[in-house]
Amino acid sequence: MVKVKICGLTRFEDAAVAIQSGADYLGFILYPPSPRAVSPDAVRSLVADLKSSLAEQFTRPDPPKLVGVFVNQSAADIANVLTTCDLDMAQLSGNEDGQEFADLMPNLIGRVYKAIRPASLADAIDLLDRFANFSSSAKPFTPSLLVDTPHQALYGGTGEAGDWGLAADIAALTPRLMLAGGLNPDNVAAAVQRVRPFAVDVAGGVEASPGVKNHSLVKAFIEQARRA
Repeated sequence: MVKVKICGLTRFEDAAVAIQSGADYLGFILYPPSPRAVSPDAVRSLVADLKSSLAEQFTRPDPPKLVGVFVNQSAADIANVLTTCDLDMAQLSGNEDGQEFADLMPNLIGRVYKAIRPASLADAIDLLDRFANFSSSAKPFTPSLLVDTPHQALYGGTGEAGDWGLAADIAALTPRLMLAGGLNPDNVAAAVQRVRPFAVDVAGGVEASPGVKNHSLVKAFIEQARRA
């Protein structure tokens, strides 16, 4: 069954609804230019509140995984935020050098996955080769890669749907591929059927406004993804 990540969370009530609706991953964007950005202090407080108020969700055999989304931060800074904020893994959404993480922070291997925005299958294969060390050592619940819609200036969150045919080709080459880019409750079932990803990721497609989730859309997205 496809896994679901609800990303761009900024409020306790939205994160709680995502968990209670069955989300497998919760994403917190630690990149200040994003309209959905949250500070490390805010994430630390939010995570503590979630784990206190919804303790039964985090003590079950398959608890939701908490993901920090980073753009062009150092391996040391990311490792520090994961520890201080009690996060499970990091999504690298910038132009990070995978080898830096392998060389400097080996303890992060298995807890880090890269977001890529390939324009072609050849481009994707090159990126797969560059980040193969992440894919080969990732834990079973850690996506190997996230594929998003290419954009000249933005690091994701464009709301634009990507090339699902290309994504399907990448998924055939990559175990545990997470699909992002313009997904919403109306199209996620078709995306899952076409791409067959390990997981799907949504932010803007379930929002009332940037950083504020529409709870009905969150529930519908998870239901449609799972139904597919």
